[in-house]
Amino acid sequence: KTLQSLCIIAGDNHYRAKEYKSTGHPDSSPLPSLVICPPTLMGHWYYEVKKFCDLNDLSPVQYSGPPNTRARLQSLVPQHNLFIASYDIVRNDIDFFRSINWNYCILDEGHIIKNTKTKITKAVKLLRANHRLILSGTPIQNNVLELWSLFDFLMPGFLGTERQFYTRFGKPIILSREAKSSSKEQEAGALAMEALHRQVLPFLLRRVKEDVLQDLPPKIIQDYHCDLSPLQSMLYEDFSSTRVKHEVDESITGEEGEGRPTQKKNKPVTHVFQALQYLRKVCNHPSLVVSPDHPMYSKVQDYLHQTSSTIRDIKHASKLQALKQLLHDCGIGVSGDGGVSSEGVGSAVSQHRALLFCQYKSMLDIIERDLFKGHMPSVTYLRLDGSVAAGNRHSVVQKFNDDPSIDVLLLTTHVGGLGLNLTGADTVIFFEHDWNPMK
Repeated sequence: KTLQSLCIIAGDNHYRAKEYKSTGHPDSSPLPSLVICPPTLMGHWYYEVKKFCDLNDLSPVQYSGPPNTRARLQSLVPQHNLFIASYDIVRNDIDFFRSINWNYCILDEGHIIKNTKTKITKAVKLLRANHRLILSGTPIQNNVLELWSLFDFLMPGFLGTERQFYTRFGKPIILSREAKSSSKEQEAGALAMEALHRQVLPFLLRRVKEDVLQDLPPKIIQDYHCDLSPLQSMLYEDFSSTRVKHEVDESITGEEGEGRPTQKKNKPVTHVFQALQYLRKVCNHPSLVVSPDHPMYSKVQDYLHQTSSTIRDIKHASKLQALKQLLHDCGIGVSGDGGVSSEGVGSAVSQHRALLFCQYKSMLDIIERDLFKGHMPSVTYLRLDGSVAAGNRHSVVQKFNDDPSIDVLLLTTHVGGLGLNLTGADTVIFFEHDWNPMK
């Protein structure tokens, strides 16, 4: 998608310049273009322009940095014809961006504007451009209503107002997908979906991997099931026996006792998502939940004393043990003779290379400290999370892709899950998944 978009902009710039030179007509005068993307991808766009495009046709500038730096960059509009900026920067500097008539305005990972009420969406829709493109692998993440916001940027009014779109398409499609929908509702939903397809498909270019990368080997998905460690089981059993568990059950069923409606109480009630988050942390690593304030703290300390271990020992986190075995199965952290390397003398290049995703930096810290440094010192790795400055993220990706001696790239799903070209690895490990399956 990136390369196609750059070809479109560069080609249009070339022919506009050629026509303006011969006719001098103001309609063909040179205009800058704007690419808006997540901060992680700004370096990627800049690198792709430098790699594939003639700088006479496309002269890029990364519009980022503190306010005083951005103010200086604003004066460079006459010298550059492609500005690359993040969504947040465009929102903050919308007065500058809306003052320019852009030739092309391209939204990379454009589903970011799916919510019509956010400040980013409102700012982006104020931009003036001759041509508008949205690039996304997931244009609809939750429901069909998000499509309206995307088309409202591309062609305002094409799908009517938001209320009209909901009445004509959104409501019947949503009702038809409910478990208790009638045959009439299902038929109405199918007709609405067909009508929506007819209206929007002429403006969609969808390319799946099978169309363009037929030489890729088949994707093999494996689920690893891990049993809780004794310490994790102890924490889980404690949660199950507490009032918190009963509160969660009641919030799910909406009942209390013998079918009586739940009465509102003055005392705070644990939300179901808080409970899920707690249990997820227990499954990832006990140290994420055990603190001096935890009601089980003294019991946990007694258990650790009995087993002559610390809470940072990986035997208390079954997923860490499974991860260690999985990496060994991939030839990562294994010495040249097939044994486990503990002295940092593993082979220079491992049999496989892996991307390791976690949702939170705290879990990456544990993997880096307790597993890699504590048990697998021969593993070479890089790390990409929110603490890495946006301007440096592309260089981290490039270094991993270019250097086969780096075994693992540690990433958070938030930073690493958006449009990065991570072609250097052949194995992807999700230590924990995001709640949203699209992320």
